[in-house]
Amino acid sequence: MLRDITIGQYYPADSIIHKLDPRVKFIATLLYLISLFLFHTYIGYILATVFLVVIIKLSKVPFRFIVKGMKAIVFILLITVVFNIFLTPGKVLAQWWIFKVTQEGLIQAGRMAIRLSYLIIGSSVMTLTTTPNQLTDGLERIMNPLKKIKVPVHEIAMMMSIALRFIPILMEETDKIMKAQIARGADFESGNLIKKVKSMVPLLVPLFISAFRRANDLAMAMEARCYHGGDNRTQMKPLVYKRQDFVAYAVVLCYFAASIGMCVIGW
Repeated sequence: MLRDITIGQYYPADSIIHKLDPRVKFIATLLYLISLFLFHTYIGYILATVFLVVIIKLSKVPFRFIVKGMKAIVFILLITVVFNIFLTPGKVLAQWWIFKVTQEGLIQAGRMAIRLSYLIIGSSVMTLTTTPNQLTDGLERIMNPLKKIKVPVHEIAMMMSIALRFIPILMEETDKIMKAQIARGADFESGNLIKKVKSMVPLLVPLFISAFRRANDLAMAMEARCYHGGDNRTQMKPLVYKRQDFVAYAVVLCYFAASIGMCVIGW
């Protein structure tokens, strides 16, 4: 399952989505995620599905590779669905002891499952088609107006980019440590809940040590190269909007306007 986490990874491909300005992808992803919470009927979710399918098709990222990242949240998704089914009041369809399955609960569970799934997939498309450097530069440019109120924009963008980049690295390190501990006789599967928690100690301790060592090495490497972020830092590839970026903005704004229109008329 650790290898199934795709958040933070970059999938190289020659596609229109890869060539877009990272600011366009940031704003488009944000508007798409907002639209998922505007819809209240399945007609709206059909629109969101069509839009997402088109974006995935244009990105040239294999759909199986994107969906693979869903395995990491299956447990959270199931808990959310179960809670909505049994805890939402409404017309009772079935009852067992104190548990009641309601019509409104099934509808709400379906909505939440779609929202969470599309939220993860939509966010994954952005990270899979954007390099960590582009993420940093795009986020910094978007947050640039906050510099007027003394917000450390560059530092925030750099920290978020490094944290995102470290996700697949730490997952790979966890997989290696787990295999090494299993080879030494460690058991991570059998036993009750308390025993399973205790068995995680031989995994978490070396993982934290490795994470701190990597962070220290990264800090020393940045200092050795005299890295100093801020206003005087230049970029090797400055972000410049192109024609395709304005076209992408227009398409996303049309989709968001349609989402708001459906929400207003009750679709």
